[in-house]
Amino acid sequence: MESSLLDTAAAAGLCPAAAGRRRAGSTASFLSCSCSSRDCRVSASYSHSISRMLSGVRSAARKKLFRSDPAAADLLGIANWSDETSGGAGGHHQQQHWWTALENNFVLETTDDEYGGVVVDADRLPDDKAAFARSLAASLSYWKSVGKKGVWLKLPVDRAEFVPLAVKEGFKYHHAEEAYLMMTYWIPDDEPNMLPANASHQVGVGGFVINDQMEVLVVQEKYRGSSLDGVWKLPTGFILASEEIYTGASREVKEETGVDTEFVDVVAFRHAHNVAFQKSDLFFICMLRPVSSEIKIDETEIQAAKWMALEEFVKQPFIQEDHMFQKIMDICIQRLRKCYCGLTPHHVVSKFDDRTSTLYYNVAEPEDVNCSAA
Repeated sequence: MESSLLDTAAAAGLCPAAAGRRRAGSTASFLSCSCSSRDCRVSASYSHSISRMLSGVRSAARKKLFRSDPAAADLLGIANWSDETSGGAGGHHQQQHWWTALENNFVLETTDDEYGGVVVDADRLPDDKAAFARSLAASLSYWKSVGKKGVWLKLPVDRAEFVPLAVKEGFKYHHAEEAYLMMTYWIPDDEPNMLPANASHQVGVGGFVINDQMEVLVVQEKYRGSSLDGVWKLPTGFILASEEIYTGASREVKEETGVDTEFVDVVAFRHAHNVAFQKSDLFFICMLRPVSSEIKIDETEIQAAKWMALEEFVKQPFIQEDHMFQKIMDICIQRLRKCYCGLTPHHVVSKFDDRTSTLYYNVAEPEDVNCSAA
């Protein structure tokens, strides 16, 4: 929705010297003016600076903003603004002056994203609610007039009181983390919202750790459903932010049991939907090789842990009656018999983003991992 600039201008007098805030990186020379008068004078270098500043701003867009809010135009000292009068050099110069004053003193600090939108600088938000409300209203008017599309507004926890103000302007929740809330605003009324949705998946790992005596490292969790009473299961957990699957699997085993391991490969993964918080879930079963054997449990999560004979582990009623776990065990056993190849991590760089990422795939030659499967 269009936000009136009247309250914005009235609150601060729209005097650059009084407002005191400058947009980062701006080269414009600003006015030396008295806020008791609308007749502010432009400095000698202002004309040149403003041409550079507004080179990408359409004149029609500026006129549209002031015509749509006559009260704001009047307060800005361009009460007689119209298509007829705008053609004059003096009126055009004055309108440019006030537009730049608005941009440099009230529009929130942003960086451009790659898709025609803006990302608000969370470190340079106003300190109080009133200033934020004025700046947000002015910013939306400005962004709309210059043809921006999506707006990303990150509000830290210590700015939580700004959330209702952003909602009032039409912002929507996108996602929340421990230290902030992300909100978005899609500007074009005649285009579908193209902003990407929040992450749709969570990622978990399970470690199949087996030693030379064909014993599997298993645990009993302290907090579990009644269906898992007495069940010995593989150590499992969630991947942390920016953590690799192979490091996450070893970390979870170490945290729960105290046993150090080496990653071998991903033998299988499961994809399920509407799990925790209605998110989809990816769960990777990883084969790990133990490099230590002493068990020291994490007593906050784990009730017990031990090395259990593989045959005994597989014969548990819970596994025998669950088709998915039965299949997982079949795959792990085939991997032990070298009749099945898992996915191993390889670091690659893509021209798409010039970043190093991890690609999991079967090696070209099975004997590279002592696997006889073709």
